[in-house]
Amino acid sequence: MQEQKGKYEGLQNDELGIKIRSNDNPYLSVDIQKKLLQPRRLSSYFIVLIESGSITYNIDLQDFTLTDGHLLFAMPNQIFTPPAKADNLKYFKLLFDENTLALLPQQFPFLVNPLNAQTIVFNSAAKERVIKVFEILNQILHLDKNETDTEIILAYLNSLLSELNGAYFKNKEPVNLLNTNLSKFIEFKLVVETYLTEQPSINAIAEKLALSTNSLYRIVKEYAGTSPKDYFINRLITEAQRKLRYSNISIKDLAYELGFNDPDYFSRLFKKSTGKSASEFLPKQDLSGK
Repeated sequence: MQEQKGKYEGLQNDELGIKIRSNDNPYLSVDIQKKLLQPRRLSSYFIVLIESGSITYNIDLQDFTLTDGHLLFAMPNQIFTPPAKADNLKYFKLLFDENTLALLPQQFPFLVNPLNAQTIVFNSAAKERVIKVFEILNQILHLDKNETDTEIILAYLNSLLSELNGAYFKNKEPVNLLNTNLSKFIEFKLVVETYLTEQPSINAIAEKLALSTNSLYRIVKEYAGTSPKDYFINRLITEAQRKLRYSNISIKDLAYELGFNDPDYFSRLFKKSTGKSASEFLPKQDLSGK
C-alpha cells in the first residue's frame, strides 16, 4: 500500500484525469453542449450509466440503445457520437484517462472489451450498488473536489471498476477471469492495437505472444468467433471507416497510412469487407454542423 500511495503522493485532485457528469452536474454551456455532440475520437475511457429513461449512443458507427440499469463503456481511440439531449433521463457519465487508470492497484480486463460487448445490464441489486458509487464520485468530484484526498477518489474509482469488471464477465466466463486463454486474447488485442498499421504476420504475432499459430487461432476463435487474420483485417477496416468518415484523408493516402503498399488492393479488400467502395463510405454531409 505504501508503494501504491507513492504513485499519487503530491497529486492534486484537479491533476487527476477524471471527470463526472450527471443530472445534478450537466454541461452548462449551450455552445459546449453543441460542440460535444459532434463525432470525435475519444482520448479517455468513457462510461455512462442510465438510471432511468432511454437514449441511444453511437460508437464506431454502431448504435447502442440504453434503458434503465444499462451501462455503456467506450475506449480511447473509438469514434464516439453523442446523442441529442433526451427528456426525463437520469444518468451518470464518467471519463478517466490512462494515467489515472495506472494509479489503481489492479487491472480491469473488461476495459479492453475481450468479449466484444460494450454494454452491461445490471440486476436491481447491482444497479443500486453501482449508482451509490457513482453518487459518491459525483459528490467528491463535483461538490467536494478540493476537500477530498486523491487516495479516496481513486479508491471509489477502483471500487466502481471492480463492480463493472465482475458484471462484465458474469455468466460469460465461468472460470478465473485471468485464465491463460483470456489473458492471451487480451494480449492479442493489445498487440493488434499497438502494431495495427505495421500489419505484422499472424506468425509474428503468435511468436510475440509465445504461442503456436494453432493455439492463437483457437484462442481468438473462442473469444472473437473469427480467425486471427480475419480479426486483424476487420480491425483495419474499422479504422479505415473511422478515418474515411471523420477525416479529410484521400483513399490513397489512407491505404498507405494503414500499412498497405497497394491502394488498389486496399480498395478491393474494403469493398469485400463492407459491401461498399471506400468512396461510397465517405460522409454525405458536413459533420461540422455548419
